[in-house]
Amino acid sequence: MPLRIVFCGTPAFAVPSLRHLNAQSDFEIVGVVTQPDRPRGRGQEIAVSAVKAAALELGLDVYQPEKIGSGASFDYFQRLAPDAVAIIAYGQIIPQRLIDVPRLGWINLHASLLPKYRGAAPINWAIINGESYTGLTTMQIDAGLDTGPTLLRYKTEIRSSETAPELTVRLSEAGAPLMAETLCKLDRNEIAPFPQDSSEATYAPPLKKEDGRIDWSLSKQQIYNRIRGLDPWPGAFTTFRGKTCRIWGRPLSVADFPNAPGVLRARTVPDRPPSQPGTIHKLNSFTCVRCDYEQLLLLTFVQIEGRKRVTAREFASGAHLTPSDRFGS
Repeated sequence: MPLRIVFCGTPAFAVPSLRHLNAQSDFEIVGVVTQPDRPRGRGQEIAVSAVKAAALELGLDVYQPEKIGSGASFDYFQRLAPDAVAIIAYGQIIPQRLIDVPRLGWINLHASLLPKYRGAAPINWAIINGESYTGLTTMQIDAGLDTGPTLLRYKTEIRSSETAPELTVRLSEAGAPLMAETLCKLDRNEIAPFPQDSSEATYAPPLKKEDGRIDWSLSKQQIYNRIRGLDPWPGAFTTFRGKTCRIWGRPLSVADFPNAPGVLRARTVPDRPPSQPGTIHKLNSFTCVRCDYEQLLLLTFVQIEGRKRVTAREFASGAHLTPSDRFGS
């Protein structure tokens, strides 16, 4: 007999797991629970979640409660009597009486190596904080925030130039077989839940708009990590001549100056006068920004509020930069 599964999730990150479970003979998806349709975008048009769109395509029944803790939701889960609930980035806290319904519990796929990066934005904060590795953890949820006992893990390197959307896609695809393996092994008593050590926990709170504001006194690598980790929202931004602007870039490196004399290559970048953090420099064909320790971030794109995104060269040409121009002043 296949395991009766209710799938609970909302964003695109959860869709590969939904599709994978639905394609396996070991499982029968008896219902899909996702957030209600919401207005989105500038036009505030009503949009469905990525999970709902995929569920309808697969011919699965969809349930969208405003509050998962309502009496109607409890009746829904009682009626379906699932063996387990697979939950991925659903977006609401699950009350204990719902957790107690399935015999195998609610199995969550979390995008970190728990107990590190509990919370809403583990992928973003792992990149922002310069982690070399991250991964996925399956766990049985409890009434806390990502505090339940863990089951299986998947570990992967964070690539040096990888952005949050790119890493999200990789982890979402790796999570699909991990969720399936977890459910099967749990049903066969081949794995046992392992309590988390809360003394080692770190947190990944929801992103705020202000998280994207660049502090130019940070190192070039720290700023680059924020550019990668805060893509696409809120993005890494600063100000220029009184206007907010979003920036993209990477650390300037020795490889950018293959013909420079050895003494300059040893210093990574050519000689330049001392300047304040945020000062914009022109170096050969590059447009760069001074960071901490006299380091330089090489700009690739700039988007000033109300305008389209342009290359750094187009920005520098159009702005008629002066030696005193700074970001964030």
